[in-house]
Amino acid sequence: MTPPVTLIVNGEPRTVEAPPFATLADTLREGLHLTGTKVGCEAGDCGACTVLLDGEQVCACLVPTAQADGRAVTTIEGSDPAGLIDRLREAFLARGAAQCGICTPAMILAAADGLRRDPRPDRASVEDAIGGVLCRCTGYVAIVDAVMDVARGANALAPQAGAGAAVGARIARVDGRAKVAGTDRFGADHQPADALWLRLVRSPHAAARVTIGDLAPVLAHHPGLVRILTARDIPGENSFGVFPHLKDQPVLADGRVRMRGDPVAALVGTRAAVEGCPDADLPVRYEVQPALTGVAAALEAGAPALHAAVPDNVLTRGRLARGDVALGHAAGAATAEGRFETAFVEHAYIEPEAGYARRVGDRIEVTACTQAPVMDQEDVARVLGLPLSSVRIVPTACGGGFGGKLDISLQPILAVAAWLTRRPVRMVYTRIESMASTTKRHPARISARMSADAAGHFTAFEMEGDFNTGAYASWGPTVANRVPVHAPGPYRVAHVRNRTRAVYTNDTPAGAFRGFGVPQATIAAETLIDDLAERLGLDRWTIRRRNALDHGDTTASGQVLHASAGLPRCLDALRDDFFALEKTAAAANAGGPRRRRGVGIACMWYGCGNTSMSNPSRMRIALGPDGSLTFLNGAVDIGQGSSTVLLQIAADALGLAPDRFRSVVGDTDLTYDAGKTSASRQTFVSGNAARLAGESLRARILALANAGPGARLILEGARLTIADGEASRSLDLAALPVDETGAVLAGEGWYDPPTTALDADGQGIPYATYGFAAQVAEVEVDTQLGTVRVRRIVAAHDVGRAINPTLVEGQIHGGIAQGLGLALMEEFIPGRTENLHDYLIPTAGDMPEIDVRIIEDPDPEGPYGAKGVGEPALVATAPAILGAIRHATGARLTRVPVLPHRLHAALHAREAAE
Repeated sequence: MTPPVTLIVNGEPRTVEAPPFATLADTLREGLHLTGTKVGCEAGDCGACTVLLDGEQVCACLVPTAQADGRAVTTIEGSDPAGLIDRLREAFLARGAAQCGICTPAMILAAADGLRRDPRPDRASVEDAIGGVLCRCTGYVAIVDAVMDVARGANALAPQAGAGAAVGARIARVDGRAKVAGTDRFGADHQPADALWLRLVRSPHAAARVTIGDLAPVLAHHPGLVRILTARDIPGENSFGVFPHLKDQPVLADGRVRMRGDPVAALVGTRAAVEGCPDADLPVRYEVQPALTGVAAALEAGAPALHAAVPDNVLTRGRLARGDVALGHAAGAATAEGRFETAFVEHAYIEPEAGYARRVGDRIEVTACTQAPVMDQEDVARVLGLPLSSVRIVPTACGGGFGGKLDISLQPILAVAAWLTRRPVRMVYTRIESMASTTKRHPARISARMSADAAGHFTAFEMEGDFNTGAYASWGPTVANRVPVHAPGPYRVAHVRNRTRAVYTNDTPAGAFRGFGVPQATIAAETLIDDLAERLGLDRWTIRRRNALDHGDTTASGQVLHASAGLPRCLDALRDDFFALEKTAAAANAGGPRRRRGVGIACMWYGCGNTSMSNPSRMRIALGPDGSLTFLNGAVDIGQGSSTVLLQIAADALGLAPDRFRSVVGDTDLTYDAGKTSASRQTFVSGNAARLAGESLRARILALANAGPGARLILEGARLTIADGEASRSLDLAALPVDETGAVLAGEGWYDPPTTALDADGQGIPYATYGFAAQVAEVEVDTQLGTVRVRRIVAAHDVGRAINPTLVEGQIHGGIAQGLGLALMEEFIPGRTENLHDYLIPTAGDMPEIDVRIIEDPDPEGPYGAKGVGEPALVATAPAILGAIRHATGARLTRVPVLPHRLHAALHAREAAE
C-alpha cells in the first residue's frame, strides 16, 4: 500500500495517497483537484506547472511527490503573506497579460518569487524571474509590464465601460478573472467521475502497411483494459477532414499508415492499464515502405500516390494572372529574382490537446479544446454514423491554437470510445504526441521574380510556390488559394502571375498556422523589394511608400479598395524611426566591429475571412424574465480576446454596459454557428453578427415602448426602463411571456461578408476587407558566432478600429514573437524536434523592445469600422528581420529559420565572393 503524503498546500495540511515518485504536478491535479497547476510538457521545458515550494518556484512536473512531504506548496489557488499574488492578478488583468491563460498561473507564481527576491527589479531581472515559463500568446511584453507595475506599487486596475462606451475601451477580458485565478478549465482540467482513459498507439513509421493480430491475449494480460479499438470498431465513416470532398484522414489506420504518428489502435481502460501496456505487447505488424519525404520526392516521376484519388500527389493548385508579365518585366529598369525556402513550424501552444466524451442516452457529448466546434460536431457525427443533432460539442478554455486546433485531433476517437463503452472517456496528449501528430505551418519552396521602373514603380511580379501539405489535406487548399492573392504584397503591380501547388508527402500534415501561407510568400516578395531598392539606388522605405496600395487602388485580383487601406499611414508612422535607426546603425558599425547593427523594413496585407467563400456567423442575445442578459456566442476564444471584443460590440449596439451580460461561448447545443476561429475573421464577421443581434434586441425593446432611436436603456433586476423623455416607460420583464428558450425578448444577427468567387485567373473579390501593416526591425549580429539579437521592433498596424486597444496590442506583441521564431529559431523536424527542449520558441529574454502604433482607417463594412489583427500581427516580422540582417552584414538570406550555422555559412560565402 502506498503510504500517504502530507503537503501543506496553500497553508492547509492535505494528506493524499500517491506513489512517492508520482510528480507533484500529477498529485496536485489528479489527487487534490487543484487544476490551476498546468502540465504542458512533463519535462520541465515549458514551466506551466510552476508552483512555489517553500516559497521558491519549481517545476512541479520534475518534483517527486515524496520530496514535497511536509513542505509548503503554494499554487495559484492560494496567496502569499505579502499579497504579491493577488496584486499580480490585478496587474495581469489590467495589462492584458493573460491571453489564452494556460501559462498565466505559472507566470504569476514565478513573478511572485522574483519580486520576493528582488522587490525593485529592472526589466531584465523580471525577464530572468519568469524565464523558466514559456508563453506562446503574449510576446511577454504585457507580462513584464504587469510585474513592473506591481514592483512600482502602481494601481493596476482595468477600466470599466458604461452603456454606449464599450467600443474603444481598454476593459479587462471578460474571461480574464478565471485565468488569473487559475479556475478557467482547459481540456485536461475536466475530471468526470468514473472516467476511463484512452491512449492511442501510433505508427513509428512514415509509410507502411499495417496488420493487427488477435487482441484477446492482450486484454487478458492487462486486466485494467476495457477495450482495444481498431479501424473495424468505427461505427460510421472512418475518415475526417476540413473539406467535404477531402475527408482523407482516418480515425484509426485501416491497413496503411501515411505518416509517423498515424494512430493504429486505441487502448481504453484505467489510467494505470493504458499507461502500463507497452506498444510492444500489441500484435501490430508493420511492412515498412519507402517514404516520400519532401515535395521533390512526391513529385518525382513514378512516385507512388499517397491517396488513390490524387495520382500525381498534387492535392490542389492555385493561380492568379493579371496583365502581361513578360511585358511588365520588359518595362522594368531593374529585375530581381530568387528562390526561397521555409521549414515546418510547430504551433507550440502550451496546452496539449485534451478532453473527454460521454454518452448521454442516444447522444454523444465531447468536451475538448477546439477552434471549430461545429466542424468537430460534423465530423464526430460522421464517424459515429449519427445525425448532427445527436452530437454536442462543448469547447473548454483553449490554451493556445494559432490554427493548430482547427483540425480535429482526439474528438472522434473519444466519441467512439465513450459511445461503445457507455462510460466517460478522457484523453490528454503528451507533448511529444502533440508535436509529432498535429499539423504544422506548410514548408514552402518559392521561386519569385519582380521588376520595377527607374522611378521604383513595380511593373511585374511572378511566383511559383510548392507547399508541403504532408500526409493529409488539412488546410492545403486554403493555403494554395490564399497565397496567389497575397504574394505580390500590399502594392500596386499591373502585371502579375502566381501559381501554387499543395503537395501530398509522407511528412507530418501541414494545416492552418497564423497566416495560411502568406508569411512564407511575404518573405520572398519583401526580399525582392530590397533587391530592387538597392539596384535602383532608392531607400527601402521610399520604394514601399511609392507603391503602397491606397484608397481607390486595384489589387492583383482586380478588386478596388474603396475604403480602409491604411498602409500609407502605417509607413508614414514608421518613417522617422526607420531613418533614425539607419543612422544609429551606421554609427555603431563604423570601424567594422564584430557585432554589427542593421535595420530592416517590411509590409504586409491580409484578407480577413475565407477566400471567396461563404463565411457567415450568427449570434443571439437573450433577455430573461429576471433581467438576466445572456450573450449566446458561438465564436471560440483561443486567447485572442474575441469573447471580450464581441461583447463590447454587442453591448454598445444594445445600449447597456458589458458588465450586465453573461456569456455562453461555443456550446453547440446553446449557440449558433459563428464559424471557425481562424483567418482573422471573428472581429469582422462575428463582430457584425454581434452588432446586428444587439441592434435587433434594441429595436424590439424600443418598439414595445414606442420610443425613439436615441432612448436610453436602464436595466435594474426584472425592471427595464426605456428613458426617452415623455415616451419613457418601464417594463416588468417578469410579466412578459417567455419563448421556448426561456427568454422574454431576444435579438439575433447574421452576417456573411460580401465576396465573389474567383475566376480561372484569380480575378474577383476574395475578401471584404484587408488588414495592413508595416514593421521596422533593428538587429545586432555577431559575425563570428552567426547569432542574431533583435533589439527593437516598431510595428504600425491598420486595424480599422481598435475595439479594445489593449487586446490589439497584445495580438501584435504575440504575433511579433512568433514571427521572430519563424525568422531565427523554429524548425520542426519529424522524429528529432518533438519536444520543447529541442524545438525552440522565443522566451522572455529573446524579446526585443516593441513599439506598437495602432492606425485606425475605419472600414465601413466592419463593426464600428473594425477588422482583424490576429494574423496580420505576424506576417511582416520575419522579412523585416531578414532585411535587418542583410543591412548589417550584406548577407541575403533566402532560407528560414536563420540558424547560426546557416548565417555563418552565408557570411563566409559572401566573404569568399568579395
